[in-house]
Amino acid sequence: MEKSVIDNHAVNDYPIHDLLRKRWSARAFSTRKVEKTKLFSILEAARWTPSSRNEQPWRYIVFTSNNPSKLSEAQSVLLESNSFAKQAPILICAITKKSYTESQDPNRLYFHDLGAANENMFLESFNQGLIMHEMGGFNVSLAKEVFKIPDEFEVGIMIAIGYQGTNDSLPEKLKIKNTKPRQRKPLSQIAFSEDLEHGLQDTIDQ
Repeated sequence: MEKSVIDNHAVNDYPIHDLLRKRWSARAFSTRKVEKTKLFSILEAARWTPSSRNEQPWRYIVFTSNNPSKLSEAQSVLLESNSFAKQAPILICAITKKSYTESQDPNRLYFHDLGAANENMFLESFNQGLIMHEMGGFNVSLAKEVFKIPDEFEVGIMIAIGYQGTNDSLPEKLKIKNTKPRQRKPLSQIAFSEDLEHGLQDTIDQ
């Protein structure tokens, strides 16, 4: 692996699975094509995500470098801040259905379920030796037009997938961002025992 390829692994306080530790939102993509079998494995991981009433509201519109003109259309919705993703050989628009199919009742958990499916894709991407980056920085109204999104679906996020490139391919500002150590809030700020006043860690340690 080239020197300028970054492995920004988590510095975790407690043991977690290696895939969780190694997964991160890398930005430096190689233009190398991704094998179809790897792409299908990533989408298969999303397919087997649990969801409310097993509705499976997620849908993925996939663009690859096998069809450069269509990939260019997908790239056109990205904001300048995410132009690094134009190097990626795969761009995906992730959308989600807002209501249950059978009852037509609103599905309060449609975004929750999409996020869960995306995380499965994230982990499987790293399992396949690839990187993945999710982006909220895109023109949603343009995406609806370009991707012909029906009204019953909400546009969620854009996803870039590919092999990791070198940090040298990024503009200076993103080089710094790409090498910045990952940080997370401590468990004492996110997990509580029975109410929001008592830290779970403190309660367990007593």
